[in-house]
Amino acid sequence: MKTIDYKKELKQLYQPSTKEVVRVEVPAMNYLMLDGEGDPNTSQAFADAVEVLFSLSYTLKFMVKKGVLAIDYGVMPLEGLWWADDMSAFAVGDKADWKWTAMIMQPEVITGDLVAAAFENVRKKKNPAALAKVRIESFAEGLCAQTMHIGPFSEEGPTIEKVHAFIEANGFKRSGKHHEIYLSDIRKAAPEKWKTVVRQPMK
Repeated sequence: MKTIDYKKELKQLYQPSTKEVVRVEVPAMNYLMLDGEGDPNTSQAFADAVEVLFSLSYTLKFMVKKGVLAIDYGVMPLEGLWWADDMSAFAVGDKADWKWTAMIMQPEVITGDLVAAAFENVRKKKNPAALAKVRIESFAEGLCAQTMHIGPFSEEGPTIEKVHAFIEANGFKRSGKHHEIYLSDIRKAAPEKWKTVVRQPMK
């Protein structure tokens, strides 16, 4: 059986430096995605989104592992795009007005037929509330600035400012949505050790 570590293969995207902001070119990749709004800390919709995205992703992983492809790989981390209609609300941290897209990247071996079969499998086993809202979509960010934040989400402010300052210092402007990749299992790891990729598209 072949084993693939996609986080290692895509190291430049999923394991950036904690010491500096870097430029990366993010290619088109396929994601299971789900849109919502509200404070992620208190929103049932966000909790439902995380549950269904991981249910589908693990179902797909085991289908590929046990199927004709016989490939084993680690499920990719949860990612989030964040924004607000009034970006001043986003800046001051009024999370009730935040909008988000929760998503998990799917390897190239995942086909439309596999996704359809995974949906049916999850529907029969659990039928989670948010299943009908999930889509599979190709998403390309292109040129971005990113760095690694270590610590709780509530202390990301200076890291985000550092990314924005890098963009401006290099003659670019921000474009697209604020992007975070959650590398730690927050149920197990101490908040001061949480690893989050902070990414911002630029043009």
